Amino acid sequence: MTVTRRALVAMAAAAPSLAKAAGPIPKVGALPAKSAFAQMPFTYLDAGSTHPMPLGARTALEEYLRYKTRDGTTPNYSMDDKEKNVFAQFGALVGAEPDELCFVQSTTMGENLVLQALGFPQAGGRIVTDALHFFGSFYTYGELGKAGVDVVTLPMTAEGGIDMAQMEAAVTDKTKLVAVSLVSTVNGFEHDLKRVCDLAHAHGAYVYADIVHAAGSTPTNLRAAGVDFAASSSYKWLMGDFGLGFLYVRKEIQDRITRPWWGYHQVASFQSHVLPYDPPGTSVADATPQTNATGLFGMGTTSWTGVVQLDHTLTWINQLGVANIQAARQPLVDALQIELRRRGYEPLTPLGSRTPLVGFALKDARRKLGDLLQKADIRMTVSQNRFRMSLAVFNDMNDVDRLLAVLPKSPPA
Repeated sequence: MTVTRRALVAMAAAAPSLAKAAGPIPKVGALPAKSAFAQMPFTYLDAGSTHPMPLGARTALEEYLRYKTRDGTTPNYSMDDKEKNVFAQFGALVGAEPDELCFVQSTTMGENLVLQALGFPQAGGRIVTDALHFFGSFYTYGELGKAGVDVVTLPMTAEGGIDMAQMEAAVTDKTKLVAVSLVSTVNGFEHDLKRVCDLAHAHGAYVYADIVHAAGSTPTNLRAAGVDFAASSSYKWLMGDFGLGFLYVRKEIQDRITRPWWGYHQVASFQSHVLPYDPPGTSVADATPQTNATGLFGMGTTSWTGVVQLDHTLTWINQLGVANIQAARQPLVDALQIELRRRGYEPLTPLGSRTPLVGFALKDARRKLGDLLQKADIRMTVSQNRFRMSLAVFNDMNDVDRLLAVLPKSPPA
């Protein structure tokens, strides 16, 4: 990795402030992994929106297409084996057992299934969430509020976090669910998930965590934290694609959960009684659901192309090691934080953050920065009044330096 002069200055300035937050740095290994991806015709700092597909995943998909054409070149191809590996690898990535996981369409689907399983809105009670949760969920909880659920949304602090004292005041014995994003899509803020779970459980509440920006980017252990439910899509830090995600349901609570829908993938054993040569029975069919997360929340067809990609990417991410990924990108995160703060940009991300997202507020950001970044061939998230950099396994300090060279030396008026 080439470290530029500007980045060295920023890192040196950051060192005293960040030493405590950074902690011990594990061995990095072969990162940044530029050769694992296609050579892009631009500087890509937007993996938090959609992560590029590794070349190995493309090769895996090409093999799958040969299997689907039945051309005889893949005689031992097994989707069952790939699905089992995907559950095992994702479980290893986030601290979960395979029987605590099931496939869902998306993170949002997982969250909505949890809400249905817990009886919302009919069951009433309180839900505590916060302003750094996924903004798409604001609509969900707004509608639940209109339906009579007591929804409390905690504000973001001036430092870009969530005040645990405010959460402690909001979570009462009437609270049924605390819903947070482990790593916020807005600014990369990371919750102390065990502390959130301990607080919620002390009041008899469940915890749901959106882990779409944590899984594959930030060390995560759902079981150790005590999380009850979690969900993630594949197309961000898992380097997969749209249309396939995971729902986690802690083993110890599975027998307390009401099945929110019924689908054939839930079934462990099945016997019909109405077709030729069926054994007689008093019903059309007898079915027994699986005693795991899929038995509660599974539905129907799974995206096999998504499974094929994840079979490659999840195995590779685990081989790289998430702690190594985090350590390799930390100098990049620190350089952006320090240099842009020095220039006077308004930070959204807490100083010392260890996640891959770095955000800043800027009024009319899209108008002020959009064309500038487009002409410089830099891709990153620019919203109406904020901008965000996402640092992936292929980014290096040269990418950061290109961005710093293009951004105005002070916030544009």
